[in-house]
Amino acid sequence: MITVFGSINMDLIVTPERLPKPGETVVGSSFTTAAGGKGANQALAARRAGAIVRMAGAVGDDRLGSQALALLADAAVDLNGVRSAAEATGTAHILVDDEGENVIVVVPGANGTVGEEDAKRTVGGMTRGDYLMLQFEIPEAAIEAALISARQKGAASIVNIAPFSAAARRLGAMADILVANETEFDLFVGKGELSNEARETTMRALHAESGQTIIVTLGADGVVAIRKNEIFRAAGLKIEPVDTVGAGDTFCGYLAASLDAGLGFKGALRRAAVAGSLACLKPGAQPSIPFAPAVDAAI
Repeated sequence: MITVFGSINMDLIVTPERLPKPGETVVGSSFTTAAGGKGANQALAARRAGAIVRMAGAVGDDRLGSQALALLADAAVDLNGVRSAAEATGTAHILVDDEGENVIVVVPGANGTVGEEDAKRTVGGMTRGDYLMLQFEIPEAAIEAALISARQKGAASIVNIAPFSAAARRLGAMADILVANETEFDLFVGKGELSNEARETTMRALHAESGQTIIVTLGADGVVAIRKNEIFRAAGLKIEPVDTVGAGDTFCGYLAASLDAGLGFKGALRRAAVAGSLACLKPGAQPSIPFAPAVDAAI
Protein backbone atom coordinates (compact mmCIF):
# COMPACT_ATOMS: atom_id res chain seq x y z
CA MET A 1 0.00 0.00 0.00
CA ILE A 2 1.13 3.55 -0.75
CA THR A 3 0.51 6.56 1.47
CA VAL A 4 1.12 9.99 -0.02
CA PHE A 5 1.61 12.79 2.51
CA GLY A 6 1.76 16.08 0.69
CA SER A 7 0.17 18.99 -1.08
CA ILE A 8 -3.25 19.32 -2.68
CA ASN A 9 -3.78 22.31 -4.99
CA MET A 10 -5.83 23.71 -7.79
CA ASP A 11 -3.70 24.62 -10.81
CA LEU A 12 -4.51 27.86 -12.63
CA ILE A 13 -2.98 27.50 -16.08
CA VAL A 14 -2.25 30.20 -18.68
CA THR A 15 -0.79 29.42 -22.11
CA PRO A 16 1.18 32.30 -23.66
CA GLU A 17 3.10 31.86 -26.91
CA ARG A 18 6.30 32.26 -24.91
CA LEU A 19 7.22 32.76 -21.29
CA PRO A 20 7.64 36.42 -20.27
CA LYS A 21 10.97 37.87 -19.22
CA PRO A 22 11.20 39.75 -15.89
CA GLY A 23 9.15 42.93 -16.10
CA GLU A 24 7.51 41.91 -19.39
CA THR A 25 3.81 41.38 -20.14
CA VAL A 26 2.74 38.87 -22.78
CA VAL A 27 -0.70 37.88 -24.05
CA GLY A 28 -2.07 34.45 -23.17
CA SER A 29 -4.14 32.37 -25.56
CA SER A 30 -6.12 30.39 -22.95
CA PHE A 31 -6.87 29.92 -19.27
CA THR A 32 -7.87 26.64 -17.64
CA THR A 33 -8.00 25.09 -14.18
CA ALA A 34 -7.00 21.57 -13.16
CA ALA A 35 -6.56 19.68 -9.92
CA GLY A 36 -2.92 19.55 -8.85
CA GLY A 37 -0.42 19.73 -6.01
CA LYS A 38 2.61 17.46 -6.11
CA GLY A 39 1.22 15.20 -3.41
CA ALA A 40 -2.18 14.80 -5.06
CA ASN A 41 -0.59 14.35 -8.49
CA GLN A 42 1.64 11.55 -7.25
CA ALA A 43 -1.25 9.89 -5.44
CA LEU A 44 -3.37 9.89 -8.59
CA ALA A 45 -0.45 8.60 -10.68
CA ALA A 46 0.13 5.73 -8.26
CA ARG A 47 -3.57 4.90 -8.28
CA ARG A 48 -3.78 4.97 -12.10
CA ALA A 49 -0.72 2.72 -12.11
CA GLY A 50 -2.76 0.15 -10.19
CA ALA A 51 -1.79 0.65 -6.54
CA ILE A 52 -3.98 1.00 -3.46
CA VAL A 53 -3.36 4.59 -2.39
CA ARG A 54 -4.12 6.73 0.66
CA MET A 55 -3.80 10.53 0.45
CA ALA A 56 -3.09 12.69 3.51
CA GLY A 57 -2.95 16.48 3.64
CA ALA A 58 -5.24 19.50 3.92
CA VAL A 59 -7.58 21.60 1.76
CA GLY A 60 -9.62 24.69 2.51
CA ASP A 61 -13.33 24.63 3.26
CA ASP A 62 -14.05 26.20 -0.12
CA ARG A 63 -15.11 25.44 -3.67
CA LEU A 64 -11.54 24.89 -4.84
CA GLY A 65 -11.04 22.24 -2.15
CA SER A 66 -13.78 19.99 -3.48
CA GLN A 67 -12.55 20.52 -7.04
CA ALA A 68 -8.99 19.66 -6.03
CA LEU A 69 -10.14 16.29 -4.64
CA ALA A 70 -12.54 15.36 -7.44
CA LEU A 71 -10.24 13.20 -9.59
CA LEU A 72 -8.77 11.50 -6.54
CA ALA A 73 -12.25 10.63 -5.32
CA ASP A 74 -13.27 9.36 -8.76
CA ALA A 75 -10.18 7.13 -8.80
CA ALA A 76 -11.08 5.65 -5.39
CA VAL A 77 -8.05 7.08 -3.59
CA ASP A 78 -8.62 6.86 0.19
CA LEU A 79 -9.14 10.48 1.30
CA ASN A 80 -9.76 9.87 5.00
CA GLY A 81 -6.37 11.42 5.75
CA VAL A 82 -7.30 14.75 4.14
CA ARG A 83 -8.59 17.32 6.62
CA SER A 84 -10.33 20.65 6.18
CA ALA A 85 -8.34 23.75 7.17
CA ALA A 86 -9.29 27.36 7.88
CA GLU A 87 -6.86 28.54 5.19
CA ALA A 88 -7.88 28.59 1.52
CA THR A 89 -7.05 25.64 -0.69
CA GLY A 90 -3.54 25.87 -2.11
CA THR A 91 -3.08 27.11 -5.66
CA ALA A 92 -0.39 26.81 -8.33
CA HIS A 93 -0.18 29.53 -10.98
CA ILE A 94 1.31 27.97 -14.11
CA LEU A 95 2.46 29.45 -17.41
CA VAL A 96 3.05 26.94 -20.24
CA ASP A 97 4.49 28.10 -23.56
CA ASP A 98 4.12 26.65 -27.06
CA GLU A 99 7.16 24.39 -26.51
CA GLY A 100 5.67 22.83 -23.40
CA GLU A 101 8.07 24.58 -21.00
CA ASN A 102 6.59 26.03 -17.83
CA VAL A 103 7.12 28.34 -14.86
CA ILE A 104 5.11 27.89 -11.67
CA VAL A 105 4.30 29.98 -8.59
CA VAL A 106 2.75 28.05 -5.68
CA VAL A 107 0.61 29.63 -2.94
CA PRO A 108 0.53 27.00 -0.16
CA GLY A 109 -2.74 27.96 1.56
CA ALA A 110 -4.07 24.97 3.53
CA ASN A 111 -0.95 22.97 2.68
CA GLY A 112 0.99 25.31 4.95
CA THR A 113 -1.09 24.20 7.95
CA VAL A 114 0.04 20.56 7.72
CA GLY A 115 2.11 19.74 10.78
CA GLU A 116 3.83 17.12 12.91
CA GLU A 117 0.60 15.76 14.37
CA ASP A 118 -0.73 15.20 10.84
CA ALA A 119 2.48 13.32 10.05
CA LYS A 120 2.27 11.07 13.09
CA ARG A 121 -1.41 10.35 12.46
CA THR A 122 -0.73 9.56 8.81
CA VAL A 123 2.20 7.23 9.34
CA GLY A 124 0.49 5.65 12.35
CA GLY A 125 -1.83 3.81 9.98
CA MET A 126 1.02 2.29 7.97
CA THR A 127 2.63 -1.12 8.34
CA ARG A 128 6.07 -2.59 7.58
CA GLY A 129 6.66 -2.82 3.83
CA ASP A 130 4.29 0.03 2.93
CA TYR A 131 5.58 2.98 0.89
CA LEU A 132 5.43 6.59 2.08
CA MET A 133 5.75 9.29 -0.59
CA LEU A 134 6.75 12.86 0.27
CA GLN A 135 7.47 16.10 -1.58
CA PHE A 136 8.43 19.62 -0.50
CA GLU A 137 5.12 21.52 -0.76
CA ILE A 138 4.22 21.04 2.92
CA PRO A 139 6.18 22.37 5.95
CA GLU A 140 9.55 20.77 6.62
CA ALA A 141 8.63 19.92 10.23
CA ALA A 142 5.81 17.71 8.95
CA ILE A 143 8.11 16.02 6.42
CA GLU A 144 10.77 15.34 9.05
CA ALA A 145 8.23 13.89 11.50
CA ALA A 146 6.82 11.64 8.78
CA LEU A 147 10.28 10.36 7.83
CA ILE A 148 11.19 9.59 11.44
CA SER A 149 7.88 7.79 12.01
CA ALA A 150 8.22 5.82 8.77
CA ARG A 151 11.68 4.59 9.78
CA GLN A 152 10.27 3.45 13.13
CA LYS A 153 7.39 1.68 11.39
CA GLY A 154 9.60 -0.07 8.85
CA ALA A 155 7.88 1.66 5.94
CA ALA A 156 9.96 2.60 2.89
CA SER A 157 10.16 6.34 2.26
CA ILE A 158 10.36 7.96 -1.17
CA VAL A 159 11.22 11.67 -1.13
CA ASN A 160 10.94 13.80 -4.24
CA ILE A 161 13.02 16.90 -3.41
CA ALA A 162 10.79 19.24 -5.38
CA PRO A 163 10.34 22.10 -5.26
CA PHE A 164 13.93 22.39 -4.03
CA SER A 165 14.46 24.20 -0.73
CA ALA A 166 17.20 24.80 1.79
CA ALA A 167 15.90 21.85 3.81
CA ALA A 168 16.35 19.42 0.91
CA ARG A 169 19.87 18.32 1.83
CA ARG A 170 18.91 17.41 5.39
CA LEU A 171 15.52 15.88 4.70
CA GLY A 172 16.52 14.18 1.46
CA ALA A 173 19.32 12.37 3.29
CA MET A 174 16.71 10.78 5.60
CA ALA A 175 14.87 9.02 2.76
CA ASP A 176 15.25 5.42 1.64
CA ILE A 177 14.74 6.50 -1.98
CA LEU A 178 15.66 9.99 -3.20
CA VAL A 179 14.14 11.27 -6.46
CA ALA A 180 15.30 14.49 -8.15
CA ASN A 181 15.57 15.95 -11.60
CA GLU A 182 19.06 16.88 -12.76
CA THR A 183 18.81 20.52 -11.64
CA GLU A 184 17.51 19.55 -8.20
CA PHE A 185 20.21 16.93 -7.75
CA ASP A 186 22.97 19.38 -8.67
CA LEU A 187 21.58 21.81 -6.09
CA PHE A 188 21.28 18.98 -3.56
CA VAL A 189 24.99 18.15 -3.75
CA GLY A 190 25.98 21.82 -4.01
CA LYS A 191 28.62 21.46 -6.74
CA GLY A 192 27.15 23.71 -9.41
CA GLU A 193 25.93 22.44 -12.77
CA LEU A 194 27.37 18.97 -13.37
CA SER A 195 28.13 17.09 -16.56
CA ASN A 196 26.47 13.69 -16.94
CA GLU A 197 29.75 11.96 -16.08
CA ALA A 198 30.38 14.12 -13.02
CA ARG A 199 26.79 13.64 -11.86
CA GLU A 200 27.11 9.86 -12.03
CA THR A 201 30.41 9.99 -10.12
CA THR A 202 28.75 12.13 -7.47
CA MET A 203 25.81 9.73 -7.25
CA ARG A 204 28.21 6.85 -6.64
CA ALA A 205 30.01 8.73 -3.88
CA LEU A 206 26.78 9.78 -2.19
CA HIS A 207 25.38 6.25 -2.39
CA ALA A 208 28.57 4.82 -0.89
CA GLU A 209 28.11 7.11 2.13
CA SER A 210 24.38 6.77 2.67
CA GLY A 211 23.35 3.49 1.08
CA GLN A 212 20.15 5.13 -0.10
CA THR A 213 18.71 4.61 -3.58
CA ILE A 214 19.24 7.74 -5.68
CA ILE A 215 17.23 8.44 -8.83
CA VAL A 216 17.84 11.39 -11.16
CA THR A 217 15.45 12.11 -14.01
CA LEU A 218 17.03 13.65 -17.11
CA GLY A 219 14.07 14.85 -19.18
CA ALA A 220 14.28 13.59 -22.75
CA ASP A 221 17.39 11.57 -21.82
CA GLY A 222 15.45 9.29 -19.47
CA VAL A 223 16.65 8.47 -15.97
CA VAL A 224 19.78 7.29 -14.17
CA ALA A 225 19.80 5.67 -10.73
CA ILE A 226 22.00 3.85 -8.28
CA ARG A 227 20.73 1.09 -6.00
CA LYS A 228 22.72 -1.50 -4.04
CA ASN A 229 25.96 -0.25 -5.68
CA GLU A 230 24.62 -0.78 -9.22
CA ILE A 231 23.93 1.92 -11.81
CA PHE A 232 20.64 1.66 -13.71
CA ARG A 233 19.44 3.59 -16.74
CA ALA A 234 16.03 3.73 -18.37
CA ALA A 235 14.73 5.55 -21.42
CA GLY A 236 11.39 7.25 -21.87
CA LEU A 237 9.62 7.71 -25.21
CA LYS A 238 10.57 9.96 -28.10
CA ILE A 239 7.73 12.50 -28.10
CA GLU A 240 6.83 16.07 -28.98
CA PRO A 241 5.81 17.49 -25.58
CA VAL A 242 2.62 19.50 -25.16
CA ASP A 243 3.03 20.24 -21.44
CA THR A 244 5.74 18.86 -19.13
CA VAL A 245 4.14 20.00 -15.85
CA GLY A 246 2.91 16.54 -14.82
CA ALA A 247 5.88 14.45 -15.96
CA GLY A 248 7.86 14.37 -12.72
CA ASP A 249 4.90 13.55 -10.49
CA THR A 250 3.71 10.87 -12.88
CA PHE A 251 7.19 9.33 -12.79
CA CYS A 252 7.17 9.26 -8.98
CA GLY A 253 3.69 7.77 -8.71
CA TYR A 254 4.37 5.04 -11.24
CA LEU A 255 7.72 4.26 -9.64
CA ALA A 256 6.15 3.75 -6.21
CA ALA A 257 3.25 1.71 -7.59
CA SER A 258 5.57 -0.52 -9.62
CA LEU A 259 7.84 -1.19 -6.64
CA ASP A 260 4.83 -1.80 -4.41
CA ALA A 261 3.54 -4.35 -6.94
CA GLY A 262 6.83 -6.25 -6.74
CA LEU A 263 8.27 -5.22 -10.11
CA GLY A 264 12.07 -5.31 -10.21
CA PHE A 265 13.87 -2.00 -9.85
CA LYS A 266 15.00 -1.86 -13.50
CA GLY A 267 11.49 -2.58 -14.73
CA ALA A 268 9.99 -0.06 -12.33
CA LEU A 269 12.33 2.65 -13.62
CA ARG A 270 11.43 1.93 -17.23
CA ARG A 271 7.68 1.87 -16.51
CA ALA A 272 7.93 5.17 -14.62
CA ALA A 273 9.98 6.80 -17.39
CA VAL A 274 7.48 5.77 -20.07
CA ALA A 275 4.57 7.02 -17.94
CA GLY A 276 6.36 10.35 -17.47
CA SER A 277 6.78 10.68 -21.23
CA LEU A 278 3.09 9.99 -21.87
CA ALA A 279 2.16 12.63 -19.29
CA CYS A 280 3.73 15.26 -21.55
CA LEU A 281 1.20 14.66 -24.34
CA LYS A 282 -1.73 16.47 -22.68
CA PRO A 283 -2.05 19.80 -20.84
CA GLY A 284 -2.46 19.94 -17.08
CA ALA A 285 -0.94 17.89 -14.27
CA GLN A 286 -3.63 15.42 -13.24
CA PRO A 287 -5.57 15.27 -16.54
CA SER A 288 -2.34 14.26 -18.31
CA ILE A 289 -1.51 11.29 -16.05
CA PRO A 290 -1.83 8.12 -18.17
CA PHE A 291 -3.65 4.96 -17.14
CA ALA A 292 -1.75 1.70 -16.68
CA PRO A 293 -2.97 -0.01 -19.91
CA ALA A 294 -1.61 2.85 -22.04
CA VAL A 295 1.74 2.80 -20.23
CA ASP A 296 2.14 -0.97 -20.40
CA ALA A 297 1.19 -0.97 -24.09
CA ALA A 298 3.82 1.70 -24.81
CA ILE A 299 6.47 -0.36 -23.03
